[in-house]
Amino acid sequence: MPTAFVHGNPETSLVWGPLVRELVTYGTAEPVLLSPPGFGAHVPPGFGSTVEEYRAWLVDELERFDEPVDLVGHDWGAGHLYAVAATRPDLLRSWIADCAGIIHPDYEWHPAAQTWQTPGEGEALIAQMVAMTGEDFVASDDIPADLAPQIAAQFDEDMGRSILAVYRSAAQPYMRELGDRLGAAPRTPSLMVHATADRYTMPDLAPAVAERMGSEVLELADAGHWWMWERPAQAAAAFVDFWSRLG
Repeated sequence: MPTAFVHGNPETSLVWGPLVRELVTYGTAEPVLLSPPGFGAHVPPGFGSTVEEYRAWLVDELERFDEPVDLVGHDWGAGHLYAVAATRPDLLRSWIADCAGIIHPDYEWHPAAQTWQTPGEGEALIAQMVAMTGEDFVASDDIPADLAPQIAAQFDEDMGRSILAVYRSAAQPYMRELGDRLGAAPRTPSLMVHATADRYTMPDLAPAVAERMGSEVLELADAGHWWMWERPAQAAAAFVDFWSRLG
């Protein structure tokens, strides 16, 4: 079955490297790595980088496959995945996603996101981030040391503008309403990645979201936001097991 991965912010598809290498050891085909516009991919003319435009972009990408896809999403990639699962579940055989807390009714955006959502302050923070080095990202965001230089090298003004647009379009109540839409949608086999030390997504909310969506849970105790770099072997084993049981 085709498998596609979609990443988030402030990343490119390089974020999947360790996990993909582990999956290949199981004999799985390499997944198609989908890069959202502005995050390692060109921003088309007229593309405003809003949540609804990213949902439409991902729908277009998935419609290119000849059959439903096993979709994996991380960070905003998970957000885009949830939007597709809520509106076009016919495109998915299954889905795996992290950051489940973001669609819980009680979710509040983390401090950096709230700054990006604030005109003026958001632009100032983005300007600082464009100038950051890999060492700066490690110090400020707990990004793994061997991933951070790659993020710093790819963080440009297009990514910055995309960050501002997507977060401003996702101000509450958008995320809790997305959770309601997903909760009401037809069920698709799903696995929630519960990284218990992800300080951006209110991880204590994740189990309740998984229960609401009828999802299996992969708990990665003490793993942070970039669990695919911290626990790639554990995640790969769980993914292969999950997919093998879909028939």
